[in-house]
Amino acid sequence: MTCREAERLVMPYINGSITDEELEEFLKHIEGCGECREELEIYFTVDVGIRQLDEGTGTYNIKGALETALELSRQRIHTLMLLKTARYAVNTLCFWALLMILVLQFRMWGQSGFLGL
Repeated sequence: MTCREAERLVMPYINGSITDEELEEFLKHIEGCGECREELEIYFTVDVGIRQLDEGTGTYNIKGALETALELSRQRIHTLMLLKTARYAVNTLCFWALLMILVLQFRMWGQSGFLGL
């Protein structure tokens, strides 16, 4: 991901309207690019600060709130990766189970003379 693409995703990230695929690439880029990370911090500070002023609430620990949001995003990506791996494993096991059933069934038919062998 380029810096320009990451900058384009700063506000969707803050608003929670970023896709999971974009989120994964965005987090990788933000962790490696200090300039984009700084831009995220600036936009996040302004956005969250304005919301807290409007609502009259807030912890006023905006940097901590950003770190919490980033950690939750990392956890989400990790969970999605685990689910994707589990889905792949289950699909693979189902494929092999079905293949074994077919092989055994053909063997049974062959022994009983059903196929004329």
